[in-house]
Amino acid sequence: MSDFHLDLNPLKEPLGFIKVLEWFFSIFVFGTCGGYKGATTILVSCHGLVNKTVTAAFAYPFRLNKVTFSSPDPDRCNGTWTEFHLVGNFASSAQFFVTFAVVVFLYCMAALVMYLGYMHLYRNRGALAMIDYIFSLFAVFLWLIGTAAWAKALVDIKVSTGPRILKEIPACKMPEISCVFGSVSSMGSLNVSVVFGLLNMILWGGNSWFVYKETSLHKPNSNSPNSGLYPPASGI
Repeated sequence: MSDFHLDLNPLKEPLGFIKVLEWFFSIFVFGTCGGYKGATTILVSCHGLVNKTVTAAFAYPFRLNKVTFSSPDPDRCNGTWTEFHLVGNFASSAQFFVTFAVVVFLYCMAALVMYLGYMHLYRNRGALAMIDYIFSLFAVFLWLIGTAAWAKALVDIKVSTGPRILKEIPACKMPEISCVFGSVSSMGSLNVSVVFGLLNMILWGGNSWFVYKETSLHKPNSNSPNSGLYPPASGI
């Protein structure tokens, strides 16, 4: 491969500038989703205890079925409080969303190195641009699928950690135990991750056009005898 020749001009073109945005927005995706930690609480009253707070802490990758509430007291309300797990396992949607964001992050860095140092090869060898184009189309599709799946999972997570959990806890259905929903951690950052997933899909969709213009599918065949020329005028 030819020597590296640093040229910042591609950053002034849509091809390079949008790639920087894609790299930047992918950070927000795995940062807001992959770094999330939260908890849901309920207030329990039983056998002399009044409004004892019990907590279930959860985090990425949101395997809620492995998360249990703490006990109201050492005696577990005289034996009436049993271990309860939250409902649902949303690891597949969350991990796919975050993992793909990391892959995009790494790909964007590699693409920027190509644009800034080997643009002469990128434009002279159609295979590199074609690979970039195929990946761009692939990325649009996966951003759509991944964001949709994660958005649906997020709705289910909010339900599983919200007031509805009181109906799922067997002890809270006993007459001698009173349960009141306390609070759940804000999921604003998770909402932001969905927004950035959609933004990434739009960015990759727009950038695929500029990548397409660099491929042989858009450029005329330089080997054609009439390439770049008007058709010859017929004689009179």
